[in-house]
Amino acid sequence: MMNIKEMINELDLANGMTKRINCPVCHGHKTFTVTNNMGSLVWNCYKVSCGTKGGKRINLSVEDIRDAVLPSVVDIPVTPFVLPEYIVLHNDRSETTAFASKWGLNADEVDMRYDVKENRVVFLVKHDGLIVDAIGRAVGNRLPKWKRYGTSDLPYVYGHGNVAVVVEDCVSAMIVGGLEHNVLVGVAVLGTSLSDSHKRYLSQFSTAIVALDPDALTKTLSFAKDLRGYVNDVKVLRLKDDLKYRLEEDINNLNNTLTPKEI
Repeated sequence: MMNIKEMINELDLANGMTKRINCPVCHGHKTFTVTNNMGSLVWNCYKVSCGTKGGKRINLSVEDIRDAVLPSVVDIPVTPFVLPEYIVLHNDRSETTAFASKWGLNADEVDMRYDVKENRVVFLVKHDGLIVDAIGRAVGNRLPKWKRYGTSDLPYVYGHGNVAVVVEDCVSAMIVGGLEHNVLVGVAVLGTSLSDSHKRYLSQFSTAIVALDPDALTKTLSFAKDLRGYVNDVKVLRLKDDLKYRLEEDINNLNNTLTPKEI
């Protein structure tokens, strides 16, 4: 029986997996199954003349526990949203081109829109390719400076990579997501706390770097603490200034937090 247990350990079954193999006792062809059900390994041979069976407990990985307890990111509820008719394509308006130029952005690449009613540049919040909300940034002195048009609490996301960088606003997210190594995703939470949707969205990443404004240390540490139950590797980046200002020291420190595996 000890040999059977050693053989089963070598199968290294993840939670929820079942494997059918030849029986190690009667050698029946594909009659022996092993299943990992939340850390309970159960095995048995279906050949009547054999009847070998047993079970044992094993430790679950952090990933297995998280995946079992947390709802999938794809299950995040999305409220239907239609862009107001006064949010239009930017069409190289002076307001949007000036804003894009100030922050070194390409208005077409970031799919910038314009609110003709309130004089705001607008960025789209998307989930599974659908527009679920929009974020407006006042061009002049209008308050509030940032405006959310819908009711979704999903973050604004920019970039395609395997490491999430948690920032406060859309511009910072675009700066991060546009860095040349192309492994970072800027995730703007646009608020003072992490919602359940934020945390569930971030749970799809193996690494999250919290990089908020330098005067928001308490919030930074709070975010990091909240995320540790959702993301395997959570790091805190101490900044000299907001990432949207692209200080060389801050960008270098951000790059230095990446491991060779992440790059």
